[in-house]
Amino acid sequence: MTELIFFINQVVISGAVLGCIYALGAVGITLVFGILRFAHFAHSELMTSGAFFAFLLAGAFAAWGITAPIPMGFVVLPIAMVLSAIFALGIDKGFYAPLRKRGAKPVTLLIASIGVTLMVQGLIRLFFGAGSYSFFEHETKDVFRVDLAFLGSTRPLVITEPQLLMIVVTALSVIALHLFLTRSRLGKAMRAMADNADLAQVSGINTALVVRVTWIIAGALGCMAGTMLALDVTLKPDLAFNIIIPIFAAAIVGGLGQAYGAIAGGLLIGFAESLAVFNWTMVLRPLNAILPEWLQLPATLALVPTEYKLTVAFVILVVTLLVRPTGIFKGASS
Repeated sequence: MTELIFFINQVVISGAVLGCIYALGAVGITLVFGILRFAHFAHSELMTSGAFFAFLLAGAFAAWGITAPIPMGFVVLPIAMVLSAIFALGIDKGFYAPLRKRGAKPVTLLIASIGVTLMVQGLIRLFFGAGSYSFFEHETKDVFRVDLAFLGSTRPLVITEPQLLMIVVTALSVIALHLFLTRSRLGKAMRAMADNADLAQVSGINTALVVRVTWIIAGALGCMAGTMLALDVTLKPDLAFNIIIPIFAAAIVGGLGQAYGAIAGGLLIGFAESLAVFNWTMVLRPLNAILPEWLQLPATLALVPTEYKLTVAFVILVVTLLVRPTGIFKGASS
């Protein structure tokens, strides 16, 4: 039982947290691709800038003496999401919309998004420097330890308050997104435009409004993912830039243009990374009693060293492109 609890702490909880972050980031990427037909590499900077918006708001609330029973990052998250959505609309209006009006090809928009990535990251470094920040400078991070001695385990089940809230908030966001896409008129219009933009325009759908709503959702979800990542680790200028490849892999594995596929792909990549770096000796150690001496398990038995965790996303991405280019949910061919 002790080995099982260790597995849950190191793989299940860690995989769920990573999966939630990847899923929320991938949804924004896949929505932009589905509606505007280009890979938005600057989505990582929407996540990072959104986290910095939340950090500034949390600091302001702390300076004003405002307290809350949950981490301040979650309290200010709705306001930060609004600011991030406005920022996303501004980026589109300033950079991508003029290119679309000129009939720019998707590859041109992709290169422009790389330029936006460097520009936004440079601005963040200009104002905040290259150091790291923590949401818990003015408050403590609560850690919940559930004693499972009654089950015969010597290890407690460990999860932090931000991780627990992260899983809950992600679940609520997924439900809200599902209801929006399936029940609202605007959500159905987004799905129609993702399927066939020209037919949607001929049918009388306000495509300009759909584009604006797409950026609002992408910016808001990007802010949520970035803030939750910063709450789990530390906030720095390249916060989400380092994980943009796993997020893109999640979107492609799930099926580009498919929101539900992005969620499934994010969770798949998150759990796959956690399983790959897990030390399996901790679980398989009891087998040493029956194995011959020359076949004893090593002290560390992981599929991939922790520093090479990102290679897991690459492997899954390559296999998906070779076996099923359209992804799990049959999105656009990659």
